[in-house]
Amino acid sequence: MTIVGFNFTKLVAERKGAIRGKININNNVAIKSVEPANLSLGKNKEDGVRFTFQFTAKYEPKAGEIEIWGDIIYMEEASKVKEILDSWKKSKKVSQAVMTQILNTTLTKCNIQALVMSRDINLPPPIPLPKVSAEKK
Repeated sequence: MTIVGFNFTKLVAERKGAIRGKININNNVAIKSVEPANLSLGKNKEDGVRFTFQFTAKYEPKAGEIEIWGDIIYMEEASKVKEILDSWKKSKKVSQAVMTQILNTTLTKCNIQALVMSRDINLPPPIPLPKVSAEKK
């Protein structure tokens, strides 16, 4: 089980107004679709799965929003690929082991991209950053 591809397909960042007072930032990632992905590696064809995702960071009260769409290509044995696709088709669920790997990769890449996008449009970072504090003696 290996992730062999990761692509952003849509990047949107919007600041809707001035940043005043306390801002709540709600991050969310959702898997929108799971489809077969046939991969050509040299002369061999390998089975894979394409997971399409949507990441959002909403700044409340209505200060801004970051939206990122993309897909992950996941390669696995043919029997496992069939199991993943059947499970998604039946119940919109995938095994916890596969979903953990997909979501962790998505969150890592999207949080970094959202951090850059928030800087570019002057929104607070969507993830907590380390801070230095001075101690009084």
